[in-house]
Amino acid sequence: METQQQVKDLVRQKYSEIALQDKETNQSSCCGSGCCSTEVYNIMADDYNELEGYNPDADLGLGCGLPTQFAKIKEGDVVIDLGSGAGNDAFVARHETGETGKVIGIDFTPAMIERARINNEVRGFNNVEFRQGDIEKMPVTANTADVIVSNCVLNLVPNKNEVFKEIYRVLKPGGHFSISDIVLEGELPAEIKEAAEMYAGCVAGAIQKGAYLELIESNGFTNLTIQKDKAIVIPDDILSNYLSAEQNADFKQSGTGIRSITVYAEKPVAEQAACCAPGCCN
Repeated sequence: METQQQVKDLVRQKYSEIALQDKETNQSSCCGSGCCSTEVYNIMADDYNELEGYNPDADLGLGCGLPTQFAKIKEGDVVIDLGSGAGNDAFVARHETGETGKVIGIDFTPAMIERARINNEVRGFNNVEFRQGDIEKMPVTANTADVIVSNCVLNLVPNKNEVFKEIYRVLKPGGHFSISDIVLEGELPAEIKEAAEMYAGCVAGAIQKGAYLELIESNGFTNLTIQKDKAIVIPDDILSNYLSAEQNADFKQSGTGIRSITVYAEKPVAEQAACCAPGCCN
């Protein structure tokens, strides 16, 4: 695969195009990657229709889960949505946190930020804002968020470890995240891993499930929980763009699994400073 900067440039270009597409176009492909499938169903995203605060016109069909459903957002919370797109999860989070809370969406694609801001202006929310920036270096001060959510985004980022470091920095002590993402069980064929379209489509950039969970724990998070785990099946007419019939058959028999997981973890509450006054400590 290309360098990290080349990957970022690829993702920015592809998602700038996706920002101008409608949901139906994106849903018939793998995360809007353009590798369109003749099978008419949503390959990765879950159904938001039952969630309060859902706005269909802010939903581009790019997710792979429902992180806001599991995020335990309370009234008055400060919530950050990583890779906020057109604002879908941010608006659902805003319903949960209410008028006394705040929601910050972060996306590094200018076209997505523009679309999200238009959607927000239509709704007149004064406690939702969208900031352009890289989630490997968030434009947010430390200890800001009570909750962080993200939907099918970290798999697109070359340096996932840096993102988890930033999540830890930006969360308040005792804060938590709920993130939906694509992970692997087994190795993808090289033809898929090297395909730029499949990278932008959320699959080729995914890492092993065990490695993903280890990144979370190694960055100091506690109470790690998998809230949801589902299989992702890529249709044959998409795979045929990258694999021969024989390779496709071998891939299906290999046991490799592409999965969407929703993961929850907490930033520990900071330990109180030791009390050294006379008579204070045993």
